[in-house]
Amino acid sequence: MDLFGDYNNNSTFEGDDMRIIDYLAKSAVAASDIDKNLFDKFNVKRGLRNADFSGVLVGLTRIGDVVGYEKTDDGVLLPKDGELYYRGYEIKDLCNGFQNENRHGFEETAFLLLAGKLPTRSELTDFTSLLSRERELPSFFSKNLILSIRGRNIMNMLARSVLSMYASDNEAENYSPENLIMQSISLIAKFPVFVAYSYYGMRHSYQNKSLIIRHPNPELSLAENFLYMMKGSKYSKLEADLLDLSLVLHAEHGGGNNSTFTCRLVSSAQTDTYAAIAAALGSLKGDFHGGANLKVVDMMENIKENVKNWGDDQEVADYLNKILRKEAFDKTGKIYGIGHAIYTKSDPRAVLLKEKAHELAIEKGREEEFKLYDAVERLAPELFYSYKGGVGKVVSANVDFYSGFVYQCLEIPEEIYTPIFAIARVAGWCAHRIEEVTFSSKRIIRPAYKNVCERIPYLSIENR
Repeated sequence: MDLFGDYNNNSTFEGDDMRIIDYLAKSAVAASDIDKNLFDKFNVKRGLRNADFSGVLVGLTRIGDVVGYEKTDDGVLLPKDGELYYRGYEIKDLCNGFQNENRHGFEETAFLLLAGKLPTRSELTDFTSLLSRERELPSFFSKNLILSIRGRNIMNMLARSVLSMYASDNEAENYSPENLIMQSISLIAKFPVFVAYSYYGMRHSYQNKSLIIRHPNPELSLAENFLYMMKGSKYSKLEADLLDLSLVLHAEHGGGNNSTFTCRLVSSAQTDTYAAIAAALGSLKGDFHGGANLKVVDMMENIKENVKNWGDDQEVADYLNKILRKEAFDKTGKIYGIGHAIYTKSDPRAVLLKEKAHELAIEKGREEEFKLYDAVERLAPELFYSYKGGVGKVVSANVDFYSGFVYQCLEIPEEIYTPIFAIARVAGWCAHRIEEVTFSSKRIIRPAYKNVCERIPYLSIENR
């Protein structure tokens, strides 16, 4: 039974209450209206972006580096093929390394992000063993906090589970490096279990389907174990390899991405690990961040329905132009999965994921659909450039463009696309939190907002 019963947080508002709610809502919107010209007048770095769309430099890190352009001495940004580095190692080299040795790489990547160096074989074995032992949840945790207090959104349930870990950690407020590492290992290990259990709890409560709970298998890699908890033993080696690769590619993306910056922002206030990670989850949940691959999937379904011949580039281009002109799909003018805040000519994550996605598409009999994705990837950047009149930023497919397709091929429910992102990125969040707490300037991150509200003399209530 749901501990909250049929409680609805809006149920106490009824009848004439809506009159004041409507008034307050309209007043809040009016009070929030700021003249767009003022942003230019005061040189506001909207979104912490410079005028050339590069990020405002607010900190230093040794963890991840995202390279999408070169900047000349006179400040001009020159497009280039994207590069991504984890602790100084290029992502292509890391992925090719463990793939050529026919093994999974997420555990090794998590070790690298936390320790700052690649593990030896014995170090990797010990670290993997620690993660495996930390997967199992206490029975009271599974029953009371995941399966009884259910919710419709897995990301919210994941955040709630993380916050609940505070209560069972006697050293939750201990910020020593040793304790931060222990908390990090526990979080990395438990995230896949939280997601799997939350999904089946949600499915049982709101979709009237069977409640399936599989205990973690300590003999499997983190990627294999997640597929096992979601699907049982019904997955192929290639499927496990693809999920492992996706986790590696999503594990870290520099200190400036919204969720990682959120983690560092909250950590700078000297709060506990669980509060900082829960805050990062709140950021990642957003459609502009972790939810982007779902928009790609929805868009591609729409294209498949409206383009009769998927192999006809001209027909595909004509429909993409309709999307750009806000005449098709969701009429926002966006071709989802194309373009990135930093990458220009290419996103290295998309390049690596696409290579393996093609293999999976062949295994799953979805090669024609993959070719449609390839066509959109080829055509969209030039169409976008032409639509903008030959000016503006060079764009390419980002990792979200192919990740949703991969998850579809893996038969993973859409409800956990973004949670999979979290399963990967928690390793990066933990590394950034350690760096912020132990070696930052020990100052709370506190940017400025200029107030542009006019000064108003106070009036007594009788004279308003």
